[in-house]
Amino acid sequence: MDPSKQETNQKKASKTMAKKETQEFQFVVYNTMTQQKEVFKPKTPGKVRMYVCGVTAYDFSHLGHARAAVSFDVLYRYLKHLGYEVTYVRNFTDVDDKIIRRANETGADPISLSDRYCKEYNIDMSDLQCLSPTHEPCVSDHMEQIKDMITQIINKDFGYVVDGDVFFAVDKFPNYGKLSGQKLENNRAGERVAVDSRKRNPSDFALWKAAKPGEPSWDSPWGPGRPGWHIECSAMSAHYLSFKFDIHGGGLDLIFPHHENEIAQSCAACEESDVSYWMHNGHVTNNNEKMSKSLGNFFTIRQITERYHPLALRYFLINAHYRSPLNYSVVQLEGASDAVFYIYQTLKDCQDALLQLQEEMPNDGKPARISPDAKECISKLRNEFQVKMSDDLSTSLILTGAFLEALKLVNNLLTMLKKKQQKQQRLLVIQSLKEVEKEVTKILDVLGLQLPCSYNEALLQLKEKALTRAGLVEDDVIRLINERAEVRRNKDFLKSDQMRAHLQAKGIALMDVGTETIWRPCVPVQQESGIVPSEGQKVPPKPETAEECRS
Repeated sequence: MDPSKQETNQKKASKTMAKKETQEFQFVVYNTMTQQKEVFKPKTPGKVRMYVCGVTAYDFSHLGHARAAVSFDVLYRYLKHLGYEVTYVRNFTDVDDKIIRRANETGADPISLSDRYCKEYNIDMSDLQCLSPTHEPCVSDHMEQIKDMITQIINKDFGYVVDGDVFFAVDKFPNYGKLSGQKLENNRAGERVAVDSRKRNPSDFALWKAAKPGEPSWDSPWGPGRPGWHIECSAMSAHYLSFKFDIHGGGLDLIFPHHENEIAQSCAACEESDVSYWMHNGHVTNNNEKMSKSLGNFFTIRQITERYHPLALRYFLINAHYRSPLNYSVVQLEGASDAVFYIYQTLKDCQDALLQLQEEMPNDGKPARISPDAKECISKLRNEFQVKMSDDLSTSLILTGAFLEALKLVNNLLTMLKKKQQKQQRLLVIQSLKEVEKEVTKILDVLGLQLPCSYNEALLQLKEKALTRAGLVEDDVIRLINERAEVRRNKDFLKSDQMRAHLQAKGIALMDVGTETIWRPCVPVQQESGIVPSEGQKVPPKPETAEECRS
């Protein structure tokens, strides 16, 4: 088939699928503009255009950045799952006061400094399994689009020039404040610079800043300078998505003044400018205080992933609704790590079993016959996933309930395979196992928790992180296992229990399976209580281990 025709057919199929999904149920999202949940309807059937504000790249990214990225990555994945063709734009701010200050402190070139941290950010995003956006524009590469938009704003009398600076005249825009409900006089607190007496109104904000010695600058009709903070997103979203698109996202702290100013700029440049849904993720807090670089109470993504597997961090982030506050907590991270270990151990055992049983599976093309329990499990799993995800991406409610029941059924089916059965009954168990595992991995894929490597590799990585947190190496654990085995042979069971408890306090669980003792990570016992999760956040249930389920 001609490649162009094949691509056209794929796009038609994508539209048909998206339409079918929408007819079956309604995807509802919370719109900050209307402050209510609304049925999602894209401007163009079958296609979604989405812009999300990215990071100001002058340092390693922190947990708050991770939350925003993962929240909108889940949305991106889910829209693709529904069959939509999604154009996803997430920008990098590489021209900014903070970048210039950091560059001056280190003696680096501001653009080179920012480029380095853009690359570091993308490494973190890859570790967290965030899909790459369709476009990742940088401010420094879009000066012409920014200057063109500023010119349009000035020509329509919404902007004015003072000594090479250009300001937006908020008095000229009667709808200013419609997103946030903020009054004009409150805009001063949200600005990144002190109030300028040259402004007509103290709330007016900079579109273009005249060049200062030692700062990067670009030529413009108003003299050399650089863009203000807000104009970049208006210009780049219009360039890649037009003035009318479906979703604009970002952190809660961007509602005012950044997104409010974006709306004013975009509407001033083009009266028909329109974003259908404004979506914002909640803050990450540390001891119930917003985590931010300016407060110095933040953890970088790297600091966390040095001790916890990146997908344990991702699990932690989606285990709260994206709009709710999320309090940083070691106990939550330990629970998330424990949960993903259980998931991957169960799926590894399932995969290993199915690989060994390949010859027993029919290859006649007929639909697989599965047990009533498996049918009920799959039906419940699909329904619960569909209902919760379609309700404003309620990911925190998906990783419990039917999902855990499905994992438990997988372990039960694996146990059944160890028992003697008639051929037909055994085949029923094998096919049931295969179909349940297939549904579980579909959900993990949409949530971004499906592994890029083998389950075995991930389990080894999780164990290595647990050893790091415990301050041990595997040889230490093996030595203690051998010492405990000797103690047990001497029937000193009290000391045996004490040795086991000592390791468990460090997050290492010993498990006696027959005559062998193995180990796996666990939640350290001293961290199992005493920390209350933030509202809207669920503590991952302490699952039975795969070994315990089948013993």
